[in-house]
Amino acid sequence: MSNTSTPSNPMWGGRFESASDKMMEAINASIGFDKKMYAQDIRASIVHAAMLAQQGIISQEDRAAITKGLLQIQGEIESGQFTFQTALEDIHMNVESRLAELIGPAAGRLHTARSRNDQVATDFRLWVRDMVDAIAQQIEAVQQAFVLRAQEHAATLMPGFTHLQTAQPVTLGHHFMAYVEMLGRDHSRFVDARNRMNECPLGSAALAGTSFPIDRHFVAKELGFARPTANSLDSVSDRDFALEAMAAASITAMHLSRFAEEIVVWCSAPFHFISLSDKYSTGSSIMPQKRNPDAAELVRAKIGRIAGHFQGLLMVMKGLPLAYSKDMQEDKEATFDALETLSLCLAVMEGMVADIQVNAPALKAAASGGYSTATELADWLVQALGIPFRQAHHITGRAVKLAEDAKKPLHKLTLAQLQSIEPTITNDVFKVLTAEAAIKRRISFGGTAPKNVRAQAARWRKTLG
Repeated sequence: MSNTSTPSNPMWGGRFESASDKMMEAINASIGFDKKMYAQDIRASIVHAAMLAQQGIISQEDRAAITKGLLQIQGEIESGQFTFQTALEDIHMNVESRLAELIGPAAGRLHTARSRNDQVATDFRLWVRDMVDAIAQQIEAVQQAFVLRAQEHAATLMPGFTHLQTAQPVTLGHHFMAYVEMLGRDHSRFVDARNRMNECPLGSAALAGTSFPIDRHFVAKELGFARPTANSLDSVSDRDFALEAMAAASITAMHLSRFAEEIVVWCSAPFHFISLSDKYSTGSSIMPQKRNPDAAELVRAKIGRIAGHFQGLLMVMKGLPLAYSKDMQEDKEATFDALETLSLCLAVMEGMVADIQVNAPALKAAASGGYSTATELADWLVQALGIPFRQAHHITGRAVKLAEDAKKPLHKLTLAQLQSIEPTITNDVFKVLTAEAAIKRRISFGGTAPKNVRAQAARWRKTLG
């Protein structure tokens, strides 16, 4: 007498005779999050069916029915009419089950020469690749926002800091261009990651390939991949593409966090270098005078979330033997959230950079304070008088002490006062002791001179298109 009990999932029911425990169903199901990959899943299935028909593995009639059914399912999902079932575990089985309802037995032929292992690896790569493309465009948009502000403020004085102490005068445009360079490296990391992930796992099946005469190169080309993956074991085991994308995301988020921190500091009353409009600020429930740069604070915080997801997946993968293990189901929520969070941060940062209102007088006053032109004095002693730099450094230190005691900036010291420290100093020294003069002298490649900033901004505008 045959056992007529019904397994929880008819897609893999031949081996199982009883239903899964509810807790097993809860921990095993991924449809709650992997339904995000519905478009990639359907796209890959349409191409897979086309390849099967081309190779004579299924009929053209079945291919046509499968394609029509899959497109209908995509329409149902996008219109909100599709019912996702937890009992069917994931996006693959939910789609295949609905396809069977729509077209009957022909739906069962779609899974020929593939496994959920290579199917999910393909869907996930496609989703990550799509996000990487979108993020790369967003990074360029943020760069463009910085470049425009750099051109606007190529000669706007501000203090340059080391240890958050006033160091030397720079320009605000030069400061903005520093982030253009950082984001340029971030962009290149995503481009490099995309190149490495651009191989198609579909056709690797569960782990060993398939005996069917499939054409993996056709599938790879149709899905926009450069080539098929070369090893079936690696194909279903690999999550490097997700890890690398999240590593790039973590570094990008760190760069955004650094500028967000500067926005927070610069907006504070003691600095008052900049302000943000109401679009990127919030108020206080008790202190009516407050204007809080909450958008910047939240961007600053997101690095923890993004980097945490990267570390989490790294720990999931570190001890897994080849090939697929269910542990790898933990890859998607982390990757989805990390990349979508970065995308949001980039959008917010683009808006904030454009929104910044600059308090140029406050920046100029700060740039001129803190004896920021001391290095100019030391350099002038070397260049004009031929004094060795270490000696010039010592002379300058004495001049700064003299100015501190007199409660004057360096450029307000008299020639007699300076000559009391170094008799050979001439009146020409005063040509270099203002912040305006200092920035114009920083003409070395990569320096803060306004003409350098304008040249670099023009170069980047041409690069970004």
